Amino acid sequence: MLRNKSQILNSKHLFWSLVIVWNLVLGIWNLTYLYGQEEFTYDARGRRNPFIPLVTSDGRLMKLDKDKEEVKGELSLEGIIYDKHGRSYALVNGSVVAVSDFVGEYQVLKIEQNKVIFIKNGQTTEIELKKEGE
Repeated sequence: MLRNKSQILNSKHLFWSLVIVWNLVLGIWNLTYLYGQEEFTYDARGRRNPFIPLVTSDGRLMKLDKDKEEVKGELSLEGIIYDKHGRSYALVNGSVVAVSDFVGEYQVLKIEQNKVIFIKNGQTTEIELKKEGE
C-alpha cells in the first residue's frame, strides 16, 4: 500500500514509463513487420510510371515514350462495351477507344460485340476478345 506522496508520484512515473516503453516496443515491432516484408515494386506494364513527375525541376515537360506495345505494333484487346446503336467503346492497350480513334499507328474502324477491326496502311486487322481463362 502506498503511504506518502512521493510513493504515489513514483508509482505514476513508473506507470507512464511502462506505457512509453510498451508503445516503443509496439512501434518497433510494427516497423519490423511492415518493412520486413517483400519490397513492393510498381509494374507499369509498359506504361508511364505515374509516380514520376511530368515536369522537370527547371519547368520543362518530360518527353513521354510510347507504350512498348505500340512500339512493337501489337494490339491487346482487353474489353468491349458494345452498343448496337454505334456508341461502342473498347479497351485496347490500356486505353479506352471509340471508332476512328488511333492506337499507335492503327485506327479503329469498327467495334463489334466480340471483336474490334483496325486499319493500318489500307490493311485491316481483326482482334477478337478473349474469353476469361483463355
